[in-house]
Amino acid sequence: MPLAEMLPLLMFAALGILLFMGYPVAFTLGGIGLGFAFLAIWIDPFLFDWPQFGAIPSRIFGAIAEKLILTAIPMFIFMGTMLERSGVARDLLNCLQVLMRRVPGGLALAVTLMGTILAATTGIIGASVVMMSLLALPVMTQRGYDPRLATGTIAASGTLGILIPPSIMLVIMADLLGRSVGNLFVAAVFPGLILAGLYILYIVVRTWTKPELAPPLPSDMGPAGIGPVLVMVLRSFLPPVILIAIVLGSILAGLATPTEAAGVGAMGALVLAFINLVLLPSFGVKDIDFAASGEVNLGDRLEGRTFGERLRGFGGVIADVVHRTALTNAMLFGIFVGATLFSFVFRSLGGDDLVVGIVESLGLGSWGLLFVLMGIVFFLGFFFDWIEITLIVLPVFSPIIELMDFGNHVAKPELVYWFAILLAVNLQTSFLTPPFGFALFYMKAVAPKSIRIQQIYAGIIPFVILQIIGLILVMAFPDIALWLPRQLLN
Repeated sequence: MPLAEMLPLLMFAALGILLFMGYPVAFTLGGIGLGFAFLAIWIDPFLFDWPQFGAIPSRIFGAIAEKLILTAIPMFIFMGTMLERSGVARDLLNCLQVLMRRVPGGLALAVTLMGTILAATTGIIGASVVMMSLLALPVMTQRGYDPRLATGTIAASGTLGILIPPSIMLVIMADLLGRSVGNLFVAAVFPGLILAGLYILYIVVRTWTKPELAPPLPSDMGPAGIGPVLVMVLRSFLPPVILIAIVLGSILAGLATPTEAAGVGAMGALVLAFINLVLLPSFGVKDIDFAASGEVNLGDRLEGRTFGERLRGFGGVIADVVHRTALTNAMLFGIFVGATLFSFVFRSLGGDDLVVGIVESLGLGSWGLLFVLMGIVFFLGFFFDWIEITLIVLPVFSPIIELMDFGNHVAKPELVYWFAILLAVNLQTSFLTPPFGFALFYMKAVAPKSIRIQQIYAGIIPFVILQIIGLILVMAFPDIALWLPRQLLN
């Protein structure tokens, strides 16, 4: 094969080597793109010329800066970060603990429900896993929970945000595939809930057969009596749930675009934070009383201060959330720039035709191709983050998807949405699979010293198996992902 035809393959070889060496993803993608552009011009100006090189800035600007749908990303990040930083998410977890205290494995179930609800606020997995690890893992450890069950539950539940809408990953996938974000959100609802249901079913069965794995919480935990419990629910449970229902409901009902819904969510999170940190203490409303159990540290609230002091404290929270949002957003969009440059050069060098030619020469058929692609993504998940995998492989997979035909199993117009959901479910495992499962490192960084990394690795194995089961279910029964879009679109 001539060197000019091998350049796309060499691009991926260089990418793999540099990423394994630990170089930053954004600079690696962009640097390889620029490097191979210069190399192609030097080898053969007809393969890649200077006018094409000069088009790179406009290509990046058109693919990123002019895409209004991408403005949803910083607003969804702001929404989730504000709920976490202001204590709204923490109060929700405390409330769920109280409501589930008499159920076997109640604390693990509360964590799973919390992860499911948090998933509908943000796709920032690191924030979700760290927050739930800080809040729930010490309590679970003190209550005698099996470390493997505790760590596996928190890690798996914290990664649901990659799939359950509004998911940042789905926004990126829709942009790369040229499809509707709203339709992709709708298609991901049932698969995400099924995964959460599989987690809950596993926890219930596991703790019912072996109660010693998850000792029950004390019956005097939290407020006593129906009245105080109702107040707790009204304060800590309903507000974030109503906000999520408004954001998702407006998208599913077609009343708002994902970008508009993201703006509503960001504003709603700001209002909830103001009520939680400034207004409620003015009326003497205090945090949930956990004095009987004493595990949860609620000392970072603003009770006992004057209104002006609380207002200034709220301003500090806003500044911190904006700073965190800006850092996360800059990281994501830096990777977008590098990936756009890499993809442009790859396609200009004939990468799409090369990939299609290789695939056609294999003669695997549609099902064979699907299993191969899913296997590649699962394998890459052992070493790379979802953002890297998505931005690198999806542009390569796009022409392959067009070659597939599953007959009556999946209609051709729905094939891309079905494949995207399969890819999203598959990518969730990338946070959990060692040696580079990022959720595992997030957890270990904040876990009590008694929790060993070996216990975390062992704890995620059942949940990775559950995710594979969820992937198989969506693969075997496409209506899990496609039924709801059909109903809402028709």
